[in-house]
Amino acid sequence: MMKMKEYFRELKLLKHTSLLAFSLLTLVNFVSAQQKVYVIEVEGMIDNGISTYIKRGLEIASQDKNSSAVILHLDTFGGLVDAADEIRKSILDSPLKTIAFIDKNAASAGALIALACDSIYMAPGSSIGAATVVQGTGEKASEKMQSYMRSLMRSTAEENGRNPKVAEAMVDESLSIDGVIEAGKLLSLTAKEAVNLGIADNECGSLNEASILAGINEAEIISVSEQWEEELLRFLSLPVVSSILMLMMLGGLYFELQSPGVGFPGIIAAVGALLFFAPLYIMGLAQSWEIVLFIVGVILLILEIFVIPGFGVAGISGITLIILSLGAALVGNIGFQFPALSQLGSAIWTLSITLIIGIALISSLAKYLPSNPYFKRLVLEDVSANNVADHQSELELLGLIGTAVSPLRPSGTIQIDGKKLTVVSDGEFIDAGTQVEIVSSVGNRIIVTKKA
Repeated sequence: MMKMKEYFRELKLLKHTSLLAFSLLTLVNFVSAQQKVYVIEVEGMIDNGISTYIKRGLEIASQDKNSSAVILHLDTFGGLVDAADEIRKSILDSPLKTIAFIDKNAASAGALIALACDSIYMAPGSSIGAATVVQGTGEKASEKMQSYMRSLMRSTAEENGRNPKVAEAMVDESLSIDGVIEAGKLLSLTAKEAVNLGIADNECGSLNEASILAGINEAEIISVSEQWEEELLRFLSLPVVSSILMLMMLGGLYFELQSPGVGFPGIIAAVGALLFFAPLYIMGLAQSWEIVLFIVGVILLILEIFVIPGFGVAGISGITLIILSLGAALVGNIGFQFPALSQLGSAIWTLSITLIIGIALISSLAKYLPSNPYFKRLVLEDVSANNVADHQSELELLGLIGTAVSPLRPSGTIQIDGKKLTVVSDGEFIDAGTQVEIVSSVGNRIIVTKKA
C-alpha cells in the first residue's frame, strides 16, 4: 500500500515537473519569437538594383513568422525617383513594423524612403531633407517633376502621421513654415530638429538602441546581406554604366555594318547589348518585347544596308525601333503600361545624352578608324576586296574613276578595271552603282567622291 502511494506521489511530481518544463519552453519560444529584427543596409545611390535588394529583404523578413520588425539602416544622398518610389511602396505594403535608422544622411530619395517607415530614429549629427529633384547634370528638374515629388513626400508623411508641410518644404524652397524655414531656402533637418518637429521619433546611437526605443527589447539582429548578383546588377544599371553599354552597342553596330563579316565591332555590340538588357530584364525593368524590338530594329538596319538600295523606310524604322527599345528598357513598365511622364526624366535624360555623345564619337571615329592598322586587324575583311594599292603607287590612284560595288556609308567597295578596292567616301553616303573618283590616297586610306 505504501509503495502504491509513493508511486502515485512520484507520478504526480513528474507530471508537475513536465508541465513546468513545457511552460518554460513555451515561454522561451514565445519570447524568442518576439525578438527577431531584420536589418537592411541602404547605402550609396538609390537605384533599381537596391530597390530589388530591399524588396527581397522585406519578403525574407515577412516570411519569418518570428520576425517582428525591419530596420532600414540609411546613409544615402539619394538617387532615382522611380526607384525610391518603388521602395516606398514596398515599405508601406509591408505587414511588419518598419524602422528607419538614419546613421548619417537621408537626403533626397533617402528622405522619401525614411518617411515611408513607421518609425524614424536618427544618430546624433545626422540629417534628413533636401529632396529637390535634379537632372543628371545636377540642374533642377522641371516643375512637373518637382510637383510629383512634393505629392509623394506629402502623401507619405500623411500616411505615417507626420507633418506633410514639413515634408513638402524639403522639396520646394518657395514654401515657408513659421519658426521652421523661410521662403527661398530648402529644408534640411538635423536630428534634434527632426525630433522636435515630429519627423523623427528620437535620437539614438545604434541599431540596438533603435530597436529598444521602438519597443523591441533584447532583439536578435539579423542582417540581410546584399548578394553579389545584386551588387553586379546595381553597378550595371547605373545611368553612367548604362550609357557606356549603349555606346558600345551603337558604336559597335555602326562599324560592324560598315565592314563585311563578323569582327571585333560586332563582338563589342553583342557584349554591350547583353550587359545592357540582361540586368534590366532580371530586375523587371526590361520586358521581353523590348528586347525583341531591339533585335527587329537591328535586322531592319541590316536589310536596309545589304538588301534594300538607298536609305528609306527600313533604315528609319530600324533606327526608331532601336532608340525606342533602349528608352523603354530604362523605364520600369509592366507590359505596355508605362509610368507617368513626370517619372521618366532620368531615362529620357540618360538616353538623350548617350545619343548625342554616340553620334559625336561615331562621326569622329569614322574618319580615322578605317585606316588604322590595329583596327583593320580586328575586323574580318573580305579577301576579294584587296586594295589595288598593293600594285599601284598612291599617286597613280589619284583621279581614277570607278564604280561603287556596295553602298559607301561611308566605307565600302568600288571596282576599277575589274579590281576591287576598299574605300571611304568624303562624307556623304553613295549608293551602289554610282561612279566615283579617287581624290586622296594615304597609306591604306583611300577617299573617293561622287563623280560630277
